[in-house]
Amino acid sequence: MARTDGGPQWVEAVETPSGVEVWWDEPRPHEGGRRCVVRRLPDGSRVDALPAGWNARNRLIEYGGRSWRPLPDGGLVFTNWADQRLYRLDQGGAPEPLTPPGQARYGDLCLPPGRGEVWAVREIEDVRDLVAVPLDGGPVRVITKAQHFLMNPRISPDGRNVAWIGWDHPNMPWDGTELCVAPLSAEGTAGAYEVVAGGPQESVVQAEWRDGTSLYAVTDPTGWWNVHLVPLDGSPARNLTPMAAEFGAAAWKPGLTCFAVAADGRLAVVYGTPDHRRLGVLDPESGELREVGGDATHWASTVSVAGGRAAAVKGTPYTPLEVTLVDLGDGAHEVVSAPKPLPERDLLPTPEAVTIEGVHAHLYPPPDARGPGPYVIFVHGGPTGNLPIVLDLEIAYFTSRGIGVAVVNYGGSTGYGRAYRERLRHQWGVVDVHDCAKVARGLVERGLADAAKIAIRGGSAGGWTTVAALVHSDVFAGGVAHYAITDPESWAAETHDFESRYLDGLVGPLPETRERYTERSPLLNASRASGPCLMLHGLEDAIVDVGQAERFVGELDKHGRPWALLTFPGEQHGWRREETIVATLEAELAFYGLIFDLETPEVPPLTLKGRS
Repeated sequence: MARTDGGPQWVEAVETPSGVEVWWDEPRPHEGGRRCVVRRLPDGSRVDALPAGWNARNRLIEYGGRSWRPLPDGGLVFTNWADQRLYRLDQGGAPEPLTPPGQARYGDLCLPPGRGEVWAVREIEDVRDLVAVPLDGGPVRVITKAQHFLMNPRISPDGRNVAWIGWDHPNMPWDGTELCVAPLSAEGTAGAYEVVAGGPQESVVQAEWRDGTSLYAVTDPTGWWNVHLVPLDGSPARNLTPMAAEFGAAAWKPGLTCFAVAADGRLAVVYGTPDHRRLGVLDPESGELREVGGDATHWASTVSVAGGRAAAVKGTPYTPLEVTLVDLGDGAHEVVSAPKPLPERDLLPTPEAVTIEGVHAHLYPPPDARGPGPYVIFVHGGPTGNLPIVLDLEIAYFTSRGIGVAVVNYGGSTGYGRAYRERLRHQWGVVDVHDCAKVARGLVERGLADAAKIAIRGGSAGGWTTVAALVHSDVFAGGVAHYAITDPESWAAETHDFESRYLDGLVGPLPETRERYTERSPLLNASRASGPCLMLHGLEDAIVDVGQAERFVGELDKHGRPWALLTFPGEQHGWRREETIVATLEAELAFYGLIFDLETPEVPPLTLKGRS
């Protein structure tokens, strides 16, 4: 499982005289956790486009933005993790730096046609601008300085205008953003811009030019991320997909693409909810939306089109995330990524989408479940995120050992419209905890779970909900928190710029609402923990400092509550190395063995500190 962790991202289809090529990047946990760019040629062969030792990642807003683009001649331009510089790699050559060494980070790469340069968002400390970097070397040119955060640089087909999406503190990109258009000078710099869509309470997450006078944009004035046609003449935007379905996603990583424009004007679109996310073909003139997703239950937020085919990433409950070419006409599918080793089918759970007291959840019972048994509530990060119905080998790792899993897309999750997302406004640590508890109780009422054997686990913001549920409810026998926030006020003061004002919307502005922070802080309420806690944290985490975990277990210890803390050198916010993935899963299983009284001889024993 550790070798198949994660999935492909940033797919791109390229039309060549020999047919359609597909490019993507994929995780390599067994190669130190690097992201490798892969190229699939029209003849069906696959090659690593990025040599060993190079890692196509960047730290734009710490989560990283689009990190590479294929060049028209078959080369590659990419950002390298080790030094955050931009590089050009020609076929048969070695990577050559395009940007100078220093503190700058580059992400959300775009290749404007015919200009011989790559456009990107550049970040130097907490200052961001849109820049152009010549592909043959030369000084970096600033295109524009505008909002505090920027993404989605796009040049109009006639070369006269540049569009981008921007926003400012305290908004997050799913709260409110602006779609901006500015004239582009002969020197390649932007003039004064005009906001053509979006605003303080409208979130534009992607935009692409239709022609020189209009853009397609995914935005949510109706409360759902729908595709709109946005004219530049000031006339109202037109909703092309007026339905209660999300055609966009939260912009945690600048560069996500939920739609792509084909040469004939049709749009390949990814849409739906986390219960079923589809791939479709939209005719913007007639409004016809035709599904071509086949039996997939999930399509990731990355799609590209070339030669009448869409390249996208699909998954099902029984197959991994796979790069797939889909014919826009007949809907035929061709999987182009390499097959992955998988467990036997009878070891995999069959998920069920349910709603329990208004809370969306996915249930994964053990394949041989008989009567009430142990269950773990899986809590996603973000908290503005979700978990879809797709094969998750972490889940299968536990269900194959008799431990059921319930994934909770609590109030605040994306994919169910703005109203559901806004349930968490000023209620973080309340609504998410209550919703997880509701699902846990629902499992007991359905005869699936043993009330005394329900645990909760999550990472990052999901780790926060885990520890908050331990101290603010009596439902859970224990919790496992990966790289968790444990004290919101100190986290707001020490975290990175992108999320430094996130808590204004999740809890409330400081210092006016400090009492909420104190009341909800797991750190300050550790004495109330309902069960033991296992904390897991990377020592190079720039988003949630390891001190959050260390201080929390210190408070647990002070109050005689059982705990364990494991830390991992070389890991950031999330696990990328094979050895770390193995170690964290084995520790988690050993922890459940302790609190559920299960035999777990296949993993090293875990010792809890503190008094039980």
